[in-house]
Amino acid sequence: MITVKHVFIFAICFFTTLGCKNEPKIESKNNSELTIPKKEVVISQKTLDSLISNPPEGLVWIPEGTFMQGAVSHDKMAMQHEKPQHQVMVDGFFMDITEVTNAQFSEFVNETGYITVAEREIDWGEMKKQLPEGTPKPHDSIMQPGSLVFKKTKEPVPNLYDFSQWWKWKIGANWRHPNGPESDIIGKDNHPVVHITYADAQAYCKWSGRRLPTEAEWEYAARGGKENTIFFWGDTQDVLSQNANSWEGEFPVSNTLEDGFERTAPVKSYPPNTFGLFDMAGNVWEITTDYYNVNYYSELASKNETSINPKGAINPFNQSNPYSQERVIKGGSFLCSDSYCASYRVSSRMGNANDSSAEHIGFRTVVTPEMLLGK
Repeated sequence: MITVKHVFIFAICFFTTLGCKNEPKIESKNNSELTIPKKEVVISQKTLDSLISNPPEGLVWIPEGTFMQGAVSHDKMAMQHEKPQHQVMVDGFFMDITEVTNAQFSEFVNETGYITVAEREIDWGEMKKQLPEGTPKPHDSIMQPGSLVFKKTKEPVPNLYDFSQWWKWKIGANWRHPNGPESDIIGKDNHPVVHITYADAQAYCKWSGRRLPTEAEWEYAARGGKENTIFFWGDTQDVLSQNANSWEGEFPVSNTLEDGFERTAPVKSYPPNTFGLFDMAGNVWEITTDYYNVNYYSELASKNETSINPKGAINPFNQSNPYSQERVIKGGSFLCSDSYCASYRVSSRMGNANDSSAEHIGFRTVVTPEMLLGK
């Protein structure tokens, strides 16, 4: 995934933003605890049934269950960090039916005055802590608030690992201006909000009385009860364009728009999974709470036991980006294709630095019965 370190290595004009002198204080709407509730909290079945039958607006109940997390054996596109499969049990929770939209995020910003990371002045002192010692400071002309936007290449690229070929640092790009200062979100209230960092998502959660899902919760919900399939709809990639907003054609040169969209699509543009969740494949990557650690799945599997409500690795680790703290993002985006990352697969996962924002990163939230009841 795109990180500060890689940005400087591949192109000095790319970088992520950090820090803000006056970050607004965000108050929770209901003052509920935003941590994952402890298992010993007991809610009567009658109370739980009442909550499930009358869920908060925009959320759907995901029943508790056990599943095999990670890539299925017949997934030929699976990457090593999606393996091995390991058994996980999660308690029931409510989840946003859609990704958080521009309209929802606008309400939050209008009420709190929150300033996203991509809009803040850049703190070089903080940024250089994530870079190899001796990394030169970029010129002041580009040390300005902004984010990463996608740009097609003019011809095929031989090396799809060099993402600097299609990512561009854009001063003035943020959630209000997804493609740069000349763009806006007028008429896109129902599109997912993008250029969101982990801190931005956490601030929204605090205000709304929600939290981000764990990686296990996200994957369990995305599967929708299907235990051994590559995609949430099954194993057939031929119907991808009917089920997800992804890249069709030769990446990153030409997009045939077979699915109807070149960048983000309005939420609910494609069929939901069996739990009633939309866009659990494609559209935008979704941030989870879990640290990204390349060894985490192997460590879980080695215990040879069911993991109950796992919260991810204790510490982040990515040998390709040792200076940065990364979180797991899930679901893929409108840029994923079968020739590039194919990350619309349920088990797909990537690491994204806490301070990194881009045109294809958003989020959705969850809330538990305990949080709703203030326990």
